[in-house]
Amino acid sequence: MATAIPQLHMISSEHIVGAKVFDQSGKEIGEIDHFMIDPASGRARYAIVNFCGFMCLRKGHHAVPWNALRYDLDKRRYATTVTEHMLEDAPEYDEASWDDRAWETRIHAHYGAEPYWEGAAAAR
Repeated sequence: MATAIPQLHMISSEHIVGAKVFDQSGKEIGEIDHFMIDPASGRARYAIVNFCGFMCLRKGHHAVPWNALRYDLDKRRYATTVTEHMLEDAPEYDEASWDDRAWETRIHAHYGAEPYWEGAAAAR
């Protein structure tokens, strides 16, 4: 059985893949399908969120900067300032996007997340 170890500030990946993501009002907006990890640093850079729009008419996977999510320890779930509308209007991605800094800049700006290669985020 997978476990979270709060006193060590660790969580098993089993609890991340498939985790529901909630907006600020507490509405479920999707679930984490997988995440993209920087192989050199071992840090997560993006969560790929499986989003199902109104009546599942517009399914899709969206790359959300990892630092646009936060884990709510009290509710034991992922929360974000990202809205359903932001997911619907997000820049699309493909395999070439991961090598495109201009795309990364657009996606971070779209979600209002500090780019991981700049400022305080780069120091982590």
